[in-house]
Order: sequence, then structure tokens, then C-alpha cells
Amino acid sequence: MKNYQPLKGLIAAAFTPMDRAGQVNLSVIRSYAERMIGSEVTGIFICGTTGESASLTTEERKSITSEWIKWAKGKLKVIVHVGSNSQPQTMELARHAYESGADAIAAIAPGFFKPENVKELIDFFIPVAGCAEELPFYYYNMPSMTGVYLPVPQLLEEGIKQIPNLAGVKFTHNNLMEMAECLNLENGRFEVLHGYDEILITGLALGVKAGVGSTYNYIPHIYQGIIDSFNKSDLDTARRLQMKSIDIVKIIIKYGGGVRGGKAIMNLLNIECGPCRLPMAPFSREEYDLLKNDLEKTGFFYNKK
Repeated sequence: MKNYQPLKGLIAAAFTPMDRAGQVNLSVIRSYAERMIGSEVTGIFICGTTGESASLTTEERKSITSEWIKWAKGKLKVIVHVGSNSQPQTMELARHAYESGADAIAAIAPGFFKPENVKELIDFFIPVAGCAEELPFYYYNMPSMTGVYLPVPQLLEEGIKQIPNLAGVKFTHNNLMEMAECLNLENGRFEVLHGYDEILITGLALGVKAGVGSTYNYIPHIYQGIIDSFNKSDLDTARRLQMKSIDIVKIIIKYGGGVRGGKAIMNLLNIECGPCRLPMAPFSREEYDLLKNDLEKTGFFYNKK
């Protein structure tokens, strides 16, 4: 891998902007990228779960990738999620990400026809990673979405033998014992990107150096505060800030989860991400009013400490 540097800090899982008709709105990505560049995040994870990748066409995913790379201007790491249920499609997206100048690629396990063992999953990924062999490749582990609960440490140990650019795993799972195993494999050879915003502090305690999260889009200062406080051994402050994030996450869950509720928050912050693509229902005016009121109670719009 050329000029490979492990990921550090906060990687925002980007939303895919859409217009009212549910069509991808590329014009928003410039201002979106500028906002992220001016924030505490170090990179962007595009076309993942938060980015509604499973609801996008291949060409839409390519156009989103090109636009983000264009406006990130080398000031943000761009990690492109290329995973899908189709190996040829995943390979095509990996090749496009590499040719477009992405910094890394990631792929989730196919979740319709599922791999039955680690070997089958590795065999699925070998040609995918090979289409971008000079880029770091991350396995995106999210069993709550895919239903694939294969042992990640085994995948890393066996996968590196056939996937030279296997850099690590985006670990969106609450099996913290397994996370610790991944972090300690081969003296810390593999990166573990923490995937659950509301328990970032636990990942830090285990040794993670980077996280990927949807709420990093709009409250990155809270998570950077958690990291800074943890690094100074100020655990009281780190815990207090983690609880602030939990308060926001609880509100998001109330309004349909990280994608639907999170997109609505971006709209309230004047980053016009629009509605989600069906089957996720658009926000009603009443819901926006209720969401804004709930957020105001937490000091969301005013408190940056």
C-alpha cells in the first residue's frame, strides 16, 4: 500500500443528500465537505449504512464518491464503502474508488445470500480488495444489519494471508471481548475502527485510535472532548461527555434511528440532506418541530463545551 497511514480520530459516516423526490443531490456535497473540513473530524466514510448504500444504484454510488473526493481536497481522508450483495458490483465500486483517488475502501459482508464460514467471506473479499490493491481495505462488520456473525479475529488472521492490503475492521458491534481480541492480534497489527458512537469511551479503553460514526457529523466536538479527556486520564469528563452523546442518540432512536433521525438533524443545521429514500418515510413538519424541541432541551444548538 502506497504511503499508508493508519486512521486516527473521528471519521464521520456521511449521509447521502437527496432532494424531495428522493433523487441524489450532489450539489450539497461541496458545502457538506466544507463543514466537515472545518470541524473536528479527520475523515469521511461514504456510501455506508448512514449513506443508504443499499438503496443506491451503482452509478449513484460512483458519482457520490467522485464528488466527495473532489471537495475533500485532500483535507479529509475519504473511505469509500463498496460493499453489496453482488461481488461483481462490489469489485466495480472498489476499482472506481481506487481510480478516483480514495484513501481507503471498506466492504460489508453480503447479507442476503450469507457466507456460512470465514473462508467463504474471505473468498468474497479477495478480488474486491484486489481491485484496489494499493489502498487499505477494511472489513465492515455490522452483524445487526447483515446477520453475519462470523468471528472477526479469525477473518483477520486468515484474511491477511490472501489479502495483503487488509488493514483492519470497522467494528460496529457490541461484542467488546471480540473487539479486544482484534486489537491485540499480532501485537496490534490491525486497525479497529470503533463503530458505536454511544460507547466510544469503551473502545478507547480497549485501545482504538479511530472511530466511524453518524453523530460525528453534528456533535464532533463532544467526541473529540471524550478523546482528549481520555488521553489526559480525565475519566470523569470523558464519562460526562459520553452521557451527552447518549442523550442525543436516545433522541435519534426516538425518531427512527441514526439514518432517518440523523438526516433530519442535518436539515435542521442547514445542511440540506433531504429525506431518506423509501422505505424510510420522510419527516413530517410536526416531527421536525418535536425533534427540534427535544434537541433544544439538551442544549444541542447552543452548547459546544
